[in-house]
Amino acid sequence: MSGIIELRLDDLGERGIQEHVLRPRYGGTEGFGDDSALLAALSTPSELVATTDSCPTPVVVNFLGEPDLYHAGWLLATINLSDLAATGAEPLGLVAAYTLPKATTVREFERLLDGVDDCCVEHGTKIAGGDTRDGETVQLTATAIGRCAPGRRLRRSGACAGDRLLLVGSPGYLWAAALLAAGHATLPEAAREEVRRRACRPMAQLRAGQVMAATGLGQAAMDVSDGLFATVRALCETNGLGAAITGDYELDQPVAEVARQSGLHPFDLAETWGDWGLVIVTRAEDVDLAMKALQTEGIVAQEIGVLTADPRIVMGAGGRPWNGIAQERFSNSSWHGGDLADLITAVLGTPRS
Repeated sequence: MSGIIELRLDDLGERGIQEHVLRPRYGGTEGFGDDSALLAALSTPSELVATTDSCPTPVVVNFLGEPDLYHAGWLLATINLSDLAATGAEPLGLVAAYTLPKATTVREFERLLDGVDDCCVEHGTKIAGGDTRDGETVQLTATAIGRCAPGRRLRRSGACAGDRLLLVGSPGYLWAAALLAAGHATLPEAAREEVRRRACRPMAQLRAGQVMAATGLGQAAMDVSDGLFATVRALCETNGLGAAITGDYELDQPVAEVARQSGLHPFDLAETWGDWGLVIVTRAEDVDLAMKALQTEGIVAQEIGVLTADPRIVMGAGGRPWNGIAQERFSNSSWHGGDLADLITAVLGTPRS
């Protein structure tokens, strides 16, 4: 491999890529080279679930200053596994489709594959197959397939007025890293590097979804892919409900310090997108049990509000309308990259310099 990493993909051609890049990496995978991938032989009754998502240019590329495809590979796996997390599924595997310019080097392609593979390993799954083709621009798509116990699959529906909303995960790392890169805050080197690492390697909340599904404590769930407001709004619309959000959130210490230095309220970072948290709906009487079940697994979660019969979505003691962050495709809020300062302003407003 060391002799070909500086070559371009069009130096190798499709057969060369297969033999010199993919076979050394995936040749031991059952069914490698076949037209279809073997995910798993199911020995117990299961409900199969599948999701397909394409990967945008990772925000971290804008403030790392290097177009490393590793980050895109990691994100491609995470965004698909996060959708499985919202169902409570166990992942069986991913199949990925890569469209890459012919001028892509083998080294760049390897970095992309490293990102996907490393993320899969961290989540206890693997790439089972896929497709590679040439095109004018980078386009990355994957399909994740998982299984749920019959009757235990979490959905967006199933919530009632009075149910509580739990935000699972540690939000704010992505945009804290952006604020640090833009000079709005400073941290000691170790803390800064931890924020950067968490921003570059977001984790899907698979175990949280599985616990809530297996225990029956989760009534509904959805991952936070387009901002917390968009997630809560979608859950409300699906169930014909509204929500009263507290507006209070305790961030992890380094993220909280970045918020403080930037003149932002902790909830300003908690409601952002890019950290792939999970919102789980649980009955009011089950909140303590749900929190204990998650904490036993080492999973961070906080109660953020209650679903209401009133269809409005409000925040705080005064019940003011909540019009939070909502990245929406095919709209003016759809993110397509850009200058870091403009991105921060679009997502967080104007932080204190």
